[in-house]
Amino acid sequence: MKTHNTNDSDLVSVIIPLFNEGENVEPLCAALTPALDGLNRPYEVIFVDDGSTDDTLDRLTAAAAENSKFKALSFKRNVGQTPAMMAGIDHAKGSVIVPMDGDLQNDPADIGALLEKLDEGFGVVSGWRKNRKDAFWSRIFPSRIANAVISWVSGVRLKDYGCTLKAYRRDMLEDFRLYGEMHRFVPIYAHWQGAKVAEVVVTHRPRERGQSKYGMSRVFKVLLDLLVVKFLTQYEAKPIYIFGAVGFGFFGISFIAGVWALYLKLFAGTSFIETPLPLLFTLGFITGVMCLLMGLLAEVLVRVYYESQGKRQYTVRSSINMDEQP
Repeated sequence: MKTHNTNDSDLVSVIIPLFNEGENVEPLCAALTPALDGLNRPYEVIFVDDGSTDDTLDRLTAAAAENSKFKALSFKRNVGQTPAMMAGIDHAKGSVIVPMDGDLQNDPADIGALLEKLDEGFGVVSGWRKNRKDAFWSRIFPSRIANAVISWVSGVRLKDYGCTLKAYRRDMLEDFRLYGEMHRFVPIYAHWQGAKVAEVVVTHRPRERGQSKYGMSRVFKVLLDLLVVKFLTQYEAKPIYIFGAVGFGFFGISFIAGVWALYLKLFAGTSFIETPLPLLFTLGFITGVMCLLMGLLAEVLVRVYYESQGKRQYTVRSSINMDEQP
């Protein structure tokens, strides 16, 4: 992510992706203004129109004309919530980033509570929609399963990864790009970078206008993106570990199949052609070799990636009596 130089060290950047939410723009702006003015901190609101086909952009233009703290980006076509979030973060100037939904289900009045918790020394504060106003079987139940799986895989225990309303310190987002549905996994990345993560109960209101853009298919996308995040954060610099582990797993399958085939041949009189075990032995061995070779190739690519761009595998939190940066 791009680093912005700003004298407003307390500036709060609120980022709101919108797609066909024209009916919600005016009431959203009306709710944002008193909530943010009450923070007694400088702020900006960056609306990202994700290629809407209704009058969302026109209404955003009118809102920005009335309030200079309201800013807007507009995409040529719809690309999804995560790229819209990424665009907002790239253009934000604040030291604190607060993303939220634009469908009025998040309450802007909760932003103050997130910032208060952030000021206690946390790097990320995530909203928890404790009393969700959504359909149970189509939204709440799948969400609970996904939250449990994500918490188990990542080791970061949050009750509501799907809540967009969060607060981040900007330095927790440096050198991190968002793809797919990865905006919900930023707390995981930040935690693995050393940030303290907290969760605060926030209000969740039923949708009164417009239509939800979420469906069951998003659950599967989220789980697949979780695998990507796990790989990139745990094995980005040492891909041979994951490829090697899978390769040795196939070697183990191959070994067991080979021993079993020999046992049947020697003690049960079963010919090799009467059982699929020799084929399993061969496929397991070949697949294991391929995994190891892919791991070695990935190691070479990692070194090319880091060295060609001058990247380092570490990040420095602070330095003492250091006159020059390496």
